[in-house]
Amino acid sequence: MRLTRFSDIGLRVLIYLERAGERLHPVTVAEIGKQFNIPLNHLVKVVGQLAKLGWVQATRGRNGGLRLAADPATLTIGQVLRKLEGEDDELVDCDGTDCALKMDCQLRGMLRAGMRAFYDAMDRYTLAHATAGNTGEQVVRMHRMFLDGAAAKTAVALPEPVSED
Repeated sequence: MRLTRFSDIGLRVLIYLERAGERLHPVTVAEIGKQFNIPLNHLVKVVGQLAKLGWVQATRGRNGGLRLAADPATLTIGQVLRKLEGEDDELVDCDGTDCALKMDCQLRGMLRAGMRAFYDAMDRYTLAHATAGNTGEQVVRMHRMFLDGAAAKTAVALPEPVSED
């Protein structure tokens, strides 16, 4: 099994926002795109879905941006993946194929059991778990580096004083 790029981006967005802390300005889509090298068109779709699910607060406008709206201590990775991957999706499309084993196949049930076990395991971990330790520290460093770079770009150089010799 491999997660879709959509879910991968969704998890990264949530992790990044979880460590945004008490930033004065919300995180922008452009910032996340730059930090993770994600095309903006993909990112906008993911953020829209995260907002629709109530996990991200998205504010439009000049001072707008993104903030985490979910409680990281209770939002499980399993919940996120079920919603972003499609909890009813199966690993094999048995109904959409013309398989001679369709009526007597045991594989479909095995794959369903494996998916349930995967999601059950992911339900043991929360967003807070995903941002603990070194991962969380790295995300905080990413925030600082971005904010320091943005501050440097907006700093206005003052003219040198004119000497009166």
